[in-house]
Amino acid sequence: MTSLSIVIPVFNAENTISDLCRTLMKQLSTDYGLEIVLINDFSRDGSDAVCKELQAEFPETITYARLSRNFGEHNAVMAGLNQAQGDYVVIMDDDFQNPPEEVPKLLAELSKGYDVVYSQYPEKNDNIFRNLGSYLNGSMARVILHKPANLYLSSFKAMNRFLVNELISYKSPTPYLDAIILRITRNIGTVEVRHDKRVSGRSGYNLKKLTALWGDMIVSYSLIPLRLLAMLGIILTLLGVYSVGDMIIKNLLPTLSDPSELEELTSVSLFFRGFQLFATGILGEYVGRIYLRLNQEPQYIIREMLSAVSGHDTSGKDRHDT
Repeated sequence: MTSLSIVIPVFNAENTISDLCRTLMKQLSTDYGLEIVLINDFSRDGSDAVCKELQAEFPETITYARLSRNFGEHNAVMAGLNQAQGDYVVIMDDDFQNPPEEVPKLLAELSKGYDVVYSQYPEKNDNIFRNLGSYLNGSMARVILHKPANLYLSSFKAMNRFLVNELISYKSPTPYLDAIILRITRNIGTVEVRHDKRVSGRSGYNLKKLTALWGDMIVSYSLIPLRLLAMLGIILTLLGVYSVGDMIIKNLLPTLSDPSELEELTSVSLFFRGFQLFATGILGEYVGRIYLRLNQEPQYIIREMLSAVSGHDTSGKDRHDT
């Protein structure tokens, strides 16, 4: 029997996570050796207690880990992938927007030999802000990550063990899962599934988190900003040569009116100081990422772990990956 791990990052999901896990077990445990990995990304509600009750009730199926602080969805998923043991691994949300009955569709497509299968939605049931963020994220990914234009980078996806093993070898403190996947493989499948409305709560993504995600994509996974900076430097250099040549010609031809010294000084000063600030900001981002890497900033820290099968509690023994 094929083993299957379902990785679910949990954030303020006390009203949904129990029903979701029970539904998954009911629909999948007959056909697969099922493991459910719950990663609590520092929820503020009663998710911790609910997840512990689930693990105690189903100790052979559910692995539960509680992170020491909120690391973000992608870091939480990486924590789950490091615990998942299945031949196939499915990543899904905790709010029933990814219907459990659609999981077999992903697995059927994955069995055709793909490394990863992304779900595609004929209709999305997110709010306008989240849809706009997804659109901008996809547009940036096409340019920066060379994502195929017809591929939607959904969070609901299935992958094989080869890809999971490659993903967990990545130890950066700022993982962007889809960028890493596109670095590893282009053997990608898609399948159309439903996207339901949230059963409870609201999305954990806000403008700050979306901006941070875009920043990670731009700075951590591409040299495009540096190349654009180099191109801008070339353009500014050419403009500078033109400006100097123009002033020389005007000085040689007294019939032409010369610009005032104040105008020359102000325009040149603003132009080049703006460029210097822009360059410093971009280079500072890269230096900052290097600093975090060298400083061994953790990708995640597990405060408490309840593993499937044994149900062994490792409370107080913080675990982290760098």
